[in-house]
Amino acid sequence: MPTNPGDQIRVSSLGNLRDLGGWPTRSSGTVKRGLLYRSAGLDFLTPQDMHVLTDLGIRSVFDLRTEAECEARPDQLSPSIAYVNLDVFADSSAAAVVHWFDLLNDPALAEEALGGGKAEERISEAYRDMMQLPSADGAYRQLFLAFAEPDRLPGLLHCTTGKDRTGWAAASLLLLLGVSEEDVFREYLLTNDQLLPQLQPIFDQFAEVGGDPELLVPILGVRREYLQMAIDEMTGRYGTIEGYFTEGLGLGPDTQDVLRTTLTIGTNR
Repeated sequence: MPTNPGDQIRVSSLGNLRDLGGWPTRSSGTVKRGLLYRSAGLDFLTPQDMHVLTDLGIRSVFDLRTEAECEARPDQLSPSIAYVNLDVFADSSAAAVVHWFDLLNDPALAEEALGGGKAEERISEAYRDMMQLPSADGAYRQLFLAFAEPDRLPGLLHCTTGKDRTGWAAASLLLLLGVSEEDVFREYLLTNDQLLPQLQPIFDQFAEVGGDPELLVPILGVRREYLQMAIDEMTGRYGTIEGYFTEGLGLGPDTQDVLRTTLTIGTNR
């Protein structure tokens, strides 16, 4: 099993899987291991690999994808695991990051949609939406309320590739738990090491039909500036991570303390 914070849990049919535990907090504590995991979508999880979730003790899976994504690529789960769909982009007219599969067989369309910095613009729009949309606030509120209930844990959260909607969920929670901003960025950027290699067949397929694989990198990977923009937007609106949870998500100090008690160990409060 992984020994360092953020170590990848290698599963052939499930990418970007790692424990959110093990990171130190500023109050001399540690985020508990074995309670929260993040990953890419479970739509390709094979029966042979389903035992991994059982071995991790997963009780609940939280799917942050749109209704259309869930219908097109449903999670493959054991009936014993509770499934919760929390559509972050339900109120978005664009859902900027969720349609990239449509571009893989059409290099001309991909160039039109992603070239000239448009990919970065699409991702930036998605991160702004995560700070602005009522559906995003509602989804993250329900997610973090669930994390405050020990009988629903261990839990696993994911979206399509487990990097943006999932990335903000992980980053904001770790910030609230007292993990340093630099470690939060470190955890976020692990996606480039743990996801992109598994997506190499997608890059190869795109090249085979005449596309430039570099077009896909900004939308399939993560960049420090993406998360920085979300943090800047959050602090501009709410001042602090505690303000975001209180004013943005409606989760006040009592719930925040429950999250810290449930998800950290050895913290001097």
